[in-house]
Amino acid sequence: MTDSILSKAATMEIPINSNGDSRTAEEDSLEQDLQQVMVSGPNLNETSIVSGGYGGAAEGIIPTSSIKDIRSKSRGITPSHSAASRIANQPGHYPAPSMHHSNSNPSMMSEEATRGVAVEKFDSMKKWSINTYKCTKQMFSERFGRGTKTVDLELEAQIDVLRETKMKYERILRLARELTNHFYNMVQTQQALGDTFADLSQKSPELQDEFGYNAETQRLLCKNGETLLGAINFFVSSINTLVNKTMEDTLMTIKMYEIARLEFDAYRADLEELSVGPRDAAAMVRMEIAQQQYQIQKDKYERLHSDVSIKLKFLEENKVKVMHKQLLLFHNAVSAYFAGNQQQLEQTLRQFNVKLKPPGSDKPSWLEEQ
Repeated sequence: MTDSILSKAATMEIPINSNGDSRTAEEDSLEQDLQQVMVSGPNLNETSIVSGGYGGAAEGIIPTSSIKDIRSKSRGITPSHSAASRIANQPGHYPAPSMHHSNSNPSMMSEEATRGVAVEKFDSMKKWSINTYKCTKQMFSERFGRGTKTVDLELEAQIDVLRETKMKYERILRLARELTNHFYNMVQTQQALGDTFADLSQKSPELQDEFGYNAETQRLLCKNGETLLGAINFFVSSINTLVNKTMEDTLMTIKMYEIARLEFDAYRADLEELSVGPRDAAAMVRMEIAQQQYQIQKDKYERLHSDVSIKLKFLEENKVKVMHKQLLLFHNAVSAYFAGNQQQLEQTLRQFNVKLKPPGSDKPSWLEEQ
């Protein structure tokens, strides 16, 4: 009996801990089962799928979070994004404001604007290159006698006459300016000579009368010379306006007309070349585009053709009117001057509304410059 009591007391003093060697395999299995229940049961966020029941091998435990990460990767979402989405879905969490769109919108708009400008420049350069190629091809074809050229014989004759007339009027203008310079120098010499005669008349009593009337003659010639200079300057100014403004404006329109004529013939030749080619779908599209371009160039050519005809007509009328007045002025002024008829010379300037500048007023005043 004593032995049974001692063995029972010894059994009750054995501590229950994880390191005890006296525990049976059945007790160890029970404790592992309890630990698995505590780990896998109450925490829903860390739920695990266990293969083989409780107490299975560690390799058979697959955390649910790993499965979510695998699904996220298959959808193109990184695990960090999945974690961020879980945090954002928690109550009381407010997502931080995103600055991505506000920063990207201006840059995207600027990039689109730059791309639009580049495309527009490319299209403009493409059209210019095609037009230049066609016109160069047409020009060489005309020069070597292989291409046809649209010619208005009557208009071309009028243009040739205008160019020749402009050259002759430029010669008149150049000679009139030379005459003005030479005559101005002569008038200045006469004025200096008259002043010298007047000075010697006072200092030479024995030749006072002779120096006196010579001084008076030179002063009169100087005065009449300034009047004639006013008439010649008015003549030069009118010829200069006619040659370098009126005629030049008409010649600029003629130059635009000649360019339009070359472009018209170039696109006409292109359309004729396509007309004798194949008639497939692509060729028909090209032919339609060529027809549209041809019509545009034709309208431009006809408009400039009409402008040139009108300007040539008005130029001829204006030239006759201007030259009739200016030639009459020049003749009457020169004749009156060399005839010594001061009254007729002054009357000629009044007749043609020529205003003389007072002596010493070569430059306009500040009021005239305004």
